[in-house]
Amino acid sequence: MRLGVVFPGQGSQSVGMGGAVAERYPVAADLFRRAERVLGYDLRGLIANGPQEKLRETMIAQPAIYVTNYALAAAAGALPVAASAGHSFGEYCSLTLAGALTFEDALELVKERGLAMQAAAELAEGAMAAVLGLDAENVRSATEAAGTAGRVCLANFNAPGQIVISGDAAAVARAGELALAAGAKRVVPLNVSGAWHSELMAPARARFAPFVERAPIALPRFAVISNVDAEPYRDVATIRANLIRSVCEEVLWHATSERLVAEGLDAVVEFGGAAVLAPMLKRVPAAPRALHVGDERGLENLGATLAASAPA
Repeated sequence: MRLGVVFPGQGSQSVGMGGAVAERYPVAADLFRRAERVLGYDLRGLIANGPQEKLRETMIAQPAIYVTNYALAAAAGALPVAASAGHSFGEYCSLTLAGALTFEDALELVKERGLAMQAAAELAEGAMAAVLGLDAENVRSATEAAGTAGRVCLANFNAPGQIVISGDAAAVARAGELALAAGAKRVVPLNVSGAWHSELMAPARARFAPFVERAPIALPRFAVISNVDAEPYRDVATIRANLIRSVCEEVLWHATSERLVAEGLDAVVEFGGAAVLAPMLKRVPAAPRALHVGDERGLENLGATLAASAPA
């Protein structure tokens, strides 16, 4: 069986995520213990008790999602992974799964990324919004026309008709108005604390870059598709460059999904606290079956799927 694995990014967090799996699976519990040594605080307890508003803080959300995602994948045991991708910083989970980064080294990077982005968010009032039912060309035109109100750009191309914009709060609001006038079905403000994947994150990129440059990184053991350019990594220099670029640049998720499907997969599994990416795969032509694993039942379903595909 050729399995694809995907990991969600910020916004997939929730109080209690991964708790039952960490209680039942020693490998998951061990990862949370190791995370505490890296982070200097009780991440498992914080996720268990919240509050949700605390988990929403970028410096907490990114490590919490990274560790939960990876703990779920580790609890699944050995998998026949042929290719992997992650949405935004979810890519760090893919790189860890593929052996390009150790768990601790990846978590150190995620920690520093979250700290840098939170500091950048405090410098300017940023916002993000999802534009639904409008093509990319018209969304881009709306952001360009809203430039008089501030900085705004496309941040995530999640699927046709589902595009996220990001930038100065006033400019995002104006771009949303223009998108509705151009025929968008809805514009949904996102519950985030900063303008991720936009020019407002330039200070974060500058602060974060030195950590990426000195991190030990190896070539992945299987195809890891970058969400920056929707191509599999073939050298370490590109991994470093794209991890830095991704702080400010657009997440090309739909193109990444298409490239993932092109690997000839039998199924794709999403490991994460919420089903974010698996439903989007339905928008990709010829996409295989997609499963979400966010708890014990998901792990059991995955095990049954793998057992059913095994040779007699």
